[in-house]
Amino acid sequence: MLLCDEQMPRIDPAPSSTVWNRDPMLGGVRTALQRSPSIFLLPSFLSVVGKVDITGGFFLESLKQPFVIGVSGGTASGKTTVCDMIIQQLHDHRVVLVNQDSFYRGLTAKESEHVNDYNFDHPDAFDTEQLLECMVQLKNGLSVNVPIYDFLRNIADAQKVFERYVMIEVCFYQVNASDVIILEGILVFHDSQVRNLMDMRIFVDTDADIRLARRIRRDTIERGRDVISVLEQYGKFVKPAFDDFVLPSKKYADVIIPRGGENHVAIDLIVQHIRTKIGQHDLCKIYPNVNVIQSTFQIRGMHTLIRDRDITTPDFVFYSDRLIRLVVEHGLGHLPFTEKQIITPTGSVYTGVDFCKKLCGVSIIRSGESMENALRACCKGIKIGKILIHREGDNGKQLVYQKLPNDISERHVLLLDPVLATGKSANQAIQLLIQKGVPQSRIIFLNLISAPEGIRCVCKRFPSIKIVTSEIDAKLNEEFRVIPGLGEFGDRYFGTDV
Repeated sequence: MLLCDEQMPRIDPAPSSTVWNRDPMLGGVRTALQRSPSIFLLPSFLSVVGKVDITGGFFLESLKQPFVIGVSGGTASGKTTVCDMIIQQLHDHRVVLVNQDSFYRGLTAKESEHVNDYNFDHPDAFDTEQLLECMVQLKNGLSVNVPIYDFLRNIADAQKVFERYVMIEVCFYQVNASDVIILEGILVFHDSQVRNLMDMRIFVDTDADIRLARRIRRDTIERGRDVISVLEQYGKFVKPAFDDFVLPSKKYADVIIPRGGENHVAIDLIVQHIRTKIGQHDLCKIYPNVNVIQSTFQIRGMHTLIRDRDITTPDFVFYSDRLIRLVVEHGLGHLPFTEKQIITPTGSVYTGVDFCKKLCGVSIIRSGESMENALRACCKGIKIGKILIHREGDNGKQLVYQKLPNDISERHVLLLDPVLATGKSANQAIQLLIQKGVPQSRIIFLNLISAPEGIRCVCKRFPSIKIVTSEIDAKLNEEFRVIPGLGEFGDRYFGTDV
């Protein structure tokens, strides 16, 4: 189905799925998207739709953008090996590999008759526009359809027609939204628009003789060609294209890897950098005292369970306790320590650290009480205080109840509340602790999920406080509930959500 400019409605980019219901064409688009994964929208369409809720509950603007890596280098330089090693080390994250070779333009009948005279290493051999469309969609957190190129017949199995607005059902393989997207190919740095989508650019630098030997082996075994034709193509097209296009693009690389996949040190350093970047929410760059524990499939799996509205109360409590324990342990890691030497049973000296002794917990009633058991399990005999902030009627006045250790001003405080929403209650609790003599720098606020609005509210007022959370959600809705959130945590945890 082809949608032209005249047919496309200019809709108000309001974040409401009701927009789709008001316009029959948009309603049909959403229905098509929900029913058929083989239909996709081009980014030009998305730019018109703006903030509209396409999926009926998940806003495009709220999606955390994936970390995009470009891997370039000469033919057979070891690019794929480097990509595979990165993917293997990032096993606890969702990583997808997109190969530029999938975006070769299909040869016409006339070009196929003279295939030996066709330059597959020239930028014009690739459908860069189609590649850009797919990468923009992946960058926006959407699944895409990638064509399958047949190197034996030199055609793309998925031939597509691209106008400004296109939806078309084709043969393809689907690439889903992921944490990390790797785009690999000899000319992925050539086009500035594609290049600017990348968060990291890697150039694999390998000796020309080694690359030629690898190319001969690959093309004869995998692509059914003879050695003479491979050498002729290399001298006529491959080497000149490398000198004219590939090598000059090396200047755009952030990292250059000599020896390709043999350089384990370089790849280890790259993976460490990637882990740091994908584990760092944008708010953590603005507020350095905000700490999000590193996401793994285990943590994501537990979030999936406790966010499920159909989970049973015992299971909700069990998996919430597991997550809370992780948050508490991470929070304890931010406390000061002193070096300590002890003697082991073998008579050896071990140099370690001594835990912070002056510590207490403070839970914000009542959801915060769900975190007390995890804190007690980690810190034997710890004192725990309580703060209750309760609204009295509709006059804006609030009743504050507090029961805190008498010497709290001498202690580091772990403030407990599983959900940071608006941040107003948290601010009142923090203000009360400060009035009791606790410095901001000695308060660590622990929660399971946080809304960006709550983080901004707390950090702007108390810039020295530390916040430790397991996930930062998208936003607050008009009812000041965290989205996607997990509902009323206290009611679900204590079994009163009936």
